[in-house]
Amino acid sequence: MNILVCIKQVPDTTEIKIDPVKNTLIREGVPSIVNPFDGYALEAAARIKDKDPNTRIVVLSMGPEQAKAALKECLAIAADKAYLVSDRAFGGSDTLATSYIISETIKKVEELEGKFDAIFCGKQAIDGDTAQVGPEIAEHLDYPQVTYGLEAAAGDGRIRVNKEVEEGVEVVEVQTPCVVTFTKPAWDPRYPTIKRKMAANRADIPTLTAADLPTIDLAHAGLKGSPTKVKKTFVPQKKTGGVKIKEETAADSAVKLFQLLSDASVI
Repeated sequence: MNILVCIKQVPDTTEIKIDPVKNTLIREGVPSIVNPFDGYALEAAARIKDKDPNTRIVVLSMGPEQAKAALKECLAIAADKAYLVSDRAFGGSDTLATSYIISETIKKVEELEGKFDAIFCGKQAIDGDTAQVGPEIAEHLDYPQVTYGLEAAAGDGRIRVNKEVEEGVEVVEVQTPCVVTFTKPAWDPRYPTIKRKMAANRADIPTLTAADLPTIDLAHAGLKGSPTKVKKTFVPQKKTGGVKIKEETAADSAVKLFQLLSDASVI
């Protein structure tokens, strides 16, 4: 089994602050982490590898040079090889352009690593929350897809996915090659070992650029290839707390509420 896991380096949202004048994210001094949902996807791949040691896991990320730190973290946990795709021409890409670039990169990486049986992604990135890139990669590659996976098992050219649905869990079996996106399961991802951490720190991670992707059409990449346009960003105003009415009886509470609304000229 040959599995590709797409990961993204994101700012730790628990540390993000907002510029009160520009109403933009202050990224300086904010630590970057592996997108948690991508971590679940990596763990799902690692659990398949636990049962079949012949499984190979490759991780891929699109971003600046600093994203190699996230890739090395994935190598320390379970991945066997990592690739970064980065180019100034890709700057400003929205989800559609990003998924197109990644799908083209996957074709190139398959020339080096062999055909992937499955592509695992997190359901969404915590800095954008669009949940679009994984399904769009499936569309670009014309692969079947399963979203909101909790865990997966492989065998006989198929992937069986426990999929989160409103009613509980649904079991879906899909033929390979396929794309599966993962949400938060009941378990936590494993931690890296010291031995794997040391090996990951020494790992050489190739960077692929637009020049390495002969089939890519740059008209569909970067700002000019992104139909999504951000016209305005703002921070919602904080609302003051409400008034809690708790009288002896429901009838007394209703009378109190009526009196407060009357005094405020609401009714």
